[in-house]
Amino acid sequence: MRRPGVGYAAYGLLGLPLAMAALPVYVQIPAYYASQLGMALATVGWILFLARFVDALQDPVLGYLIDRLPGRLTVWFWLAGALLAAAFAGLWLPPTGNLTLWLPLMLILAYVAHSMLNIAYLSWGARLSQSHDKALLGGAAWREAAGLIGVIAASVIPGLIFSGAQYRLGLFWYCLGFAAVLACAIAALFAFAPVWHRKPVPGALGLLAQCSALRANRAFTALLIPYFINAVSVAVPATLVLFFVGDRLQAASLGPAFLAAYFIAAALGLPFWVRLAQKYGVAQSWRCGMALAVLAFVGAGLLGPGQVAAFFVICVAAGFALGADLALPPVLLAQVIGNDVSPGAYYGVWTLLGKLALSVSGLALPLLDRLDYHPGHPAGVGLAWVYAGVPSVLKCIALLLSMRVTPAYRETIA
Repeated sequence: MRRPGVGYAAYGLLGLPLAMAALPVYVQIPAYYASQLGMALATVGWILFLARFVDALQDPVLGYLIDRLPGRLTVWFWLAGALLAAAFAGLWLPPTGNLTLWLPLMLILAYVAHSMLNIAYLSWGARLSQSHDKALLGGAAWREAAGLIGVIAASVIPGLIFSGAQYRLGLFWYCLGFAAVLACAIAALFAFAPVWHRKPVPGALGLLAQCSALRANRAFTALLIPYFINAVSVAVPATLVLFFVGDRLQAASLGPAFLAAYFIAAALGLPFWVRLAQKYGVAQSWRCGMALAVLAFVGAGLLGPGQVAAFFVICVAAGFALGADLALPPVLLAQVIGNDVSPGAYYGVWTLLGKLALSVSGLALPLLDRLDYHPGHPAGVGLAWVYAGVPSVLKCIALLLSMRVTPAYRETIA
């Protein structure tokens, strides 16, 4: 018999490589291609927007397929893992040539593979327990903790690699190590994680009929709008943080340290948000996290060149608040799904909105180009306003709209 703690840890492990793959795509790749490889800032922004938009359209279809494929989806996980490892290497090690064709191709491949894994993975997590919510929080906490370890590693390692003379060789070993970690995580998922309680879905239920069923779940539809707006508020500063650190604070060498502080604070905050949710409810705790993030970003917008100590404090506060964004919305979603037989369809829409949020955040780069910002040059208040002001406004809107979120059954976790 599998012990619950070991099983939840084995389930959560896949969150590590998934986060390692996600961080470069929406934080590091824009700066890497614009600053290191010399692509125009506006070009990078439009490529990010279009690739993410195209990718977002696939997620409901993938969720629909996952609900209907037989068995434990072993082949599905391993195929998606192989594609993700290849795309990860392709993004970091592009060939010499036309990057305007290579970048969108690798982005779309990475998005497809990541969605194949992530939707199935989240659907598995929604079925960790059929009887109580502690398992949902336990599985989510392990998943997000592993994910934060992944983003911390992905924050620090490339910075160390680029500080060396032979950075392409370092990137090669980094990509190889990522592939090995991903393979071990998938193997652990099938060997030790709790069994996925999949329920048969009627084959006659078409995609349009499934969408109608989702719309009928009012708790679900009430959750989507604040989740999407909040996701945009997280994605915009994630896209711009390295530009802000390098050109507003003029402390580019400290970029990896700032990212590490941010994600370490998020990891340390996870147990706090889980305990708060157990005592006061998931939705109320999520709103507290959003309020803390607003305070942090307002402070960031007031900073200028050289104010690195203050930005470290802000990174810790914003990272601590991020723990709520990571752990609690997936639990809210699992609650509003209840015993519905099609969790993949719900998570398909959920990840679609996350992708659309990332797509919208890519438009921040053409906006900065219009504001006459140039990477590698000292930046004025325009960059600070887009980096910190826009997310603050969006967070406030999401917080207000989240007041309408009412889970389908008890929210406080006993």
